[in-house]
Amino acid sequence: MTAMLDDDALNALFREARTQNAWIDRPIPDEMLVQLYDLTKMGPTSANCSPARFVFVRTPEGKEKLRPALSSGNLQKTMAAPVTVIVAYDVAFYEKLPVLFPHTDAKPWFTSSPSFAEQTAFRNSSLQGAYLILAARALGIGTGPMSGFKQDLVDEAFFAGTTWKSNFLVNLGYGDPSGVFDRLPRLPFDEACALA
Repeated sequence: MTAMLDDDALNALFREARTQNAWIDRPIPDEMLVQLYDLTKMGPTSANCSPARFVFVRTPEGKEKLRPALSSGNLQKTMAAPVTVIVAYDVAFYEKLPVLFPHTDAKPWFTSSPSFAEQTAFRNSSLQGAYLILAARALGIGTGPMSGFKQDLVDEAFFAGTTWKSNFLVNLGYGDPSGVFDRLPRLPFDEACALA
């Protein structure tokens, strides 16, 4: 384990990081998206299953495919964001386990129970989506995660005929400070935690 991060790093990742709702006109190059994924993929998942799949929607055509699925409250900021990531998961993630978890035959753990496979894929892709948010912040990219969308429309538009399903969306870009809301309260330790 490395030394504890300094306050500047902790502030950038957590204390001062904010959800972005407006964007300055500055694109994110594809090379930066590759760098973002290369950091994200290093986060842990159970049995290294890595079920998350990421679609970086960054073209006008891609945004128009996404438009019908967006809630009214998320429409404008999503259409304006340089990139919107569809954080998805592959329900057949176990097909990659011979490469990702080669020291044992883990595939039957999931093929024997579709509900367990789905639960595992959803849980671990949610983790990987959180890693993506932190990796973006570490690279100086603002994030705006959202769940206000119609999953069935996204799946139909982007994943028809595949084993992928959408989980949530994350807008990426360089934030306009005028779009940041006041920080909402967080629960204190004694209301959210227990020591056992």
